[in-house]
Amino acid sequence: MPEFRKALLRRAAPVRLLLMDCDGVLTDGTVFFLTTPDGSVAETKGFDCHDGIALRWVRDVGIDTGIITGRGGLAVQVRARSLDMRYLVEGRTDKVECFEEILQNAGLKASQVAYVGDDLPDVPLLRRAGLSVAPANARPEAREAAHWITPSRGGRGAVRDAIELILTAQGHWQGILDRYMS
Repeated sequence: MPEFRKALLRRAAPVRLLLMDCDGVLTDGTVFFLTTPDGSVAETKGFDCHDGIALRWVRDVGIDTGIITGRGGLAVQVRARSLDMRYLVEGRTDKVECFEEILQNAGLKASQVAYVGDDLPDVPLLRRAGLSVAPANARPEAREAAHWITPSRGGRGAVRDAIELILTAQGHWQGILDRYMS
């Protein structure tokens, strides 16, 4: 196994909390504004099902999850609730303060947190997290700050990639495979 992969797995082994940005990570960054018959506008986003099932697997092995996003909205709230995410912080651009509050609430160290981010507001968290991950299409500054860049794009399986890495490092991936392959 290449030395880089071994080092990456060592970073993923102590992860007890997976935090992520939403737009550009859980979604491809597209926001849809839909007009309704009464003339108002509804906002929605699309989420990847591969990410969704992986978020269930990681929760099933005792790793909490959460979103820290500067935007948010009803679609994000529904997605977080449907996946039993422990943390959802919306509409706050000071992600460092949010990160520190979550760490304190969870009783964890930064080394026990994985963070997936794709843009400039995520860079400080990518630098703090024990395992930092950027989607393949992340901005250059986020890619530079990350320990690992996923093969998949944001909203197209990047979170799944990160979760498979964590589950592999913690010895859970084979059990997931066995569940479906037998």
